[in-house]
Amino acid sequence: MHDLRAMAAQALSEIEGVFAKVSPEATETLLNEVLHARRIATYGVGREGLMMKALCMRLFHLGLDAHVVGDMTTPPLSDGDLLLVSAGPGHFFTVEGLVRAARQAKARTLCFTAQPQGTVPQLCDVIVYLPAQTMANDQGEATSILPMGSLYEAVLMVFADLISILLRERLGQDPAQMRLRHTNLE
Repeated sequence: MHDLRAMAAQALSEIEGVFAKVSPEATETLLNEVLHARRIATYGVGREGLMMKALCMRLFHLGLDAHVVGDMTTPPLSDGDLLLVSAGPGHFFTVEGLVRAARQAKARTLCFTAQPQGTVPQLCDVIVYLPAQTMANDQGEATSILPMGSLYEAVLMVFADLISILLRERLGQDPAQMRLRHTNLE
């Protein structure tokens, strides 16, 4: 039988280890891209897609013009806009197609990834490298306690919320202002 506390400690240690390697320069670039974007759209597939939706929600709570690709109300992107995508393993066909479409429309593109040499990150204007295990490298001796790509997905979720705090500070807002933008239709 496994000790849940010991497992949690290992998972948290692995998440901490990834954050120790995240570039402050990439984080600063991300903040600047978001703050200078007229409109923001987010996209990811599978569990990464859920994390990107969570990021979009926080951007909306900050009062930014943020949308999830695929929602019927997502406006077109063009010059001055930003597409934020996640491609942890470096490539997904749908993500690649959306990045190409955004670039053709003259929007900026930013990719969160654990595989910066992958096809999708290399197409993007900005790469935010989150060096965590994904399904691209989840086999062998040095695997995370978390299954498949869960370490990357957990890091992406925490990273998104930490970014929202930094953005909130730069926008001169407080938590109460974010709360006012939360839906009342739950």
